[in-house]
Parts: sequence; C-alpha cells; structure tokens
Amino acid sequence: MRKSKVETAKTRKRIVKAAGAEFAANGISEAALVRVMAAAGLTHGGFYRHFASKDQLVLEACSKPLLSLVASLELLVNGKPREQALSLLVHHYVSRIHRDQPRTGCPLAALGSELARRDKKTRHAAMEGFLQLSRLIASHLDTVPLRKRAERSMAIVSAMVGAVTLARIAPDSGISDSVLVATRDYVIPSVRRHR
Repeated sequence: MRKSKVETAKTRKRIVKAAGAEFAANGISEAALVRVMAAAGLTHGGFYRHFASKDQLVLEACSKPLLSLVASLELLVNGKPREQALSLLVHHYVSRIHRDQPRTGCPLAALGSELARRDKKTRHAAMEGFLQLSRLIASHLDTVPLRKRAERSMAIVSAMVGAVTLARIAPDSGISDSVLVATRDYVIPSVRRHR
C-alpha cells in the first residue's frame, strides 16, 4: 500500500530534522546518509524517495532551522520593551546553552565553514538566514542612525555567530565562557556608544 501525501510529508520532515541534528553534531561531510536515515528511524534505501541528492537535504536541513531560529527569537522579544530587546537577543544567542547544544542551535555557528563550500543554492539559503537574523537585530537598533543599521546589525550577527563557533572550539571551559561573556559585553554597550 502506498503512503499518503501526509505520511510522506511527515517522513520527509523527520528526515530533515534528523539530518539537521546529525550535520550540526558531526559535520555535513561526516554525516553519512546511512546515519541520517537511521537517526530518523528509517532505512537508507528510502532516502531517494524523498530527496534527489544529499545537497537537497543539506539545503533543507540548514535553511529550516535558521528560519525557525529567527521566528523563535522574534517571539522571545515580542512585547518586550525595545531597550531590552537587543540585550535579550544577544544573551539568548551568545549563551552557554546555545554553545552546548549544537544539534538544536544555529546552523551558521555549527556549520559555517562547511556551508561556505556547498552549492550556490545552499549558500544562498544560509545567507538569507543570516540576513533575516540581521534584519531582526536591525529592527532593535533604535539608537543607531537608520542609514547605519543594516551594516551594524550584520557586524553584530557576525560577532554572535563567531563567538558561539569559537566558544565551541575552545578546549578550556574558562576560555570558552570568556569568549561568550566578552562578546556580549562588547556588543551591547557598543550599540549605545556609537550613535
């Protein structure tokens, strides 16, 4: 009996979610399709019923979590006083929790260097996620002149992604924590200083 479209869509979603976690934890190159499918509770043979290639899976598994991250950050600051929003966004992203949970965190911080080597569609999707995150940050830069908000928000997001990436690289927890704290302590006041 053939699967319904609803069941097929659910299965595809399960594969994408499992792939995102596997890619973030082990890297795109190291996450073999056999392991991804096993993590989704499926056999390797069923992969090509859902995806034309691993590149197509990488595209979806990286772009969907980015969009979800931006949506969750928007919810985090929704209804909060504007002067608190930027601090909340930065503290939430540049945190020990985010550092310690690459499987469920931002693909840019977990896979940035690998995404840079992927096909054009995947790089475009990753950059679109970056730009959406930047636009969210820009919308809370009330003290920054309007003409400078886009570039300032891109610098802030770059610092946030870099901080989480470097904090994960650091073999010493003290250095790792210092990277996070130093980045938060620099980004928040810098917005107030540079009006």
